[in-house]
Amino acid sequence: QVQLVESGGGLVRAGDSLRLSCAASGRTDSIDAMGWFRQAPGKEREFVAARTWSGDSTYYSGSVKGRITIARDNAKNTVYLQMNSLKPEATAVYYCAAYKLGIQRHTLPVSAKLYDYWGQGTQVTVSS
Repeated sequence: QVQLVESGGGLVRAGDSLRLSCAASGRTDSIDAMGWFRQAPGKEREFVAARTWSGDSTYYSGSVKGRITIARDNAKNTVYLQMNSLKPEATAVYYCAAYKLGIQRHTLPVSAKLYDYWGQGTQVTVSS
């Protein structure tokens, strides 16, 4: 129903900024929330940030709060992850995900298992 395509990853130096993009297509009206996750080799998939699709609510992992902003360009059906002051620890494959409407929700979902659609991921490597 929903297709997600990430872009914007790459190799950057510590302290640099990077903006990841997630373009949504298909049944975007079915999306309730969008999330960003990251997964380093040998690690579990980690929640980074989430926001409502149509509203303004956002939520950030404590490990990235203050350095990462999640936003949406409604006209482009694209969600962005703006990352500033990048550290080598941020190196991971970053995934965007969509949480569909119809499921009772009072807070933004932070568990990867709750999301319904996923992008292919984009590699972010931060060198020192």
